[in-house]
Amino acid sequence: MKKIQRKTMLYKTGVEYGDYTMNHTQGCSHGCKYPCYAFLMAKRFGRVKTYEEWKRPVIVENTLELLDKEIPKLKEKISSVHLCFTTDPFMLGYNEIKQMSINSIKKLNQEGIKCTVLTKGLLPIELTMLSKENEYGITLVSLDETYREKYEPGASMYKDRIESLFQMHKAGFKTWVSIEPYPTPNIVTQDIYKILSEIAFADKIIFGRTNYSKEISSYKKNKEFYNNEAQKVIEFCNEKNINYHIKKGTVTSNSSE
Repeated sequence: MKKIQRKTMLYKTGVEYGDYTMNHTQGCSHGCKYPCYAFLMAKRFGRVKTYEEWKRPVIVENTLELLDKEIPKLKEKISSVHLCFTTDPFMLGYNEIKQMSINSIKKLNQEGIKCTVLTKGLLPIELTMLSKENEYGITLVSLDETYREKYEPGASMYKDRIESLFQMHKAGFKTWVSIEPYPTPNIVTQDIYKILSEIAFADKIIFGRTNYSKEISSYKKNKEFYNNEAQKVIEFCNEKNINYHIKKGTVTSNSSE
């Protein structure tokens, strides 16, 4: 696969629940069409020109060398490193990316740095050999495979995604699920309780609305819808003793925290 080099790797994230992050790949074969914020930004700043180019990921070949340089400088400032915010560390069919992700996590763990992981691919079993402090997550916004094929065309099937997360849970790791960007009923009709029941073993659930979408904007009751769905998540998590985080802007009335 195509390779590029970068000058830096670790950086402070602006996401409210994150710390430091790394993106050791440019592009993502999952090709999500919510639309994908990472793709929109990459196109805006000229890193890619087209959607098809975005779906052909390129790996940062000097990732491990950059970590060797940056970890000593940032080690005392870092609580955790997230993989990844603008790409996917375990996209399907890319073993070279998978191995770079595992090696990066291993290197960070060796320096006492916890990693958090989020994927729409599958969490490889090799992760169970790494630090028990790591936390592993999947994105899950539906159980409807017709929806996935349209909006997450290159991502793993939902049942396989859930199963890979459950294996991490069984191995004793903290697990989490990002239900974001959650679609409105004009896109797909579904019962959020069915999704929540499939992931009731998780330690944390993050819920957030879909942004940058004309389909969402055209749904006149979208604010009411997200307020109601967020409340369902909160009530479910409280009942099951699951930690939760409602993303900023999802609830438009009272605070959800």
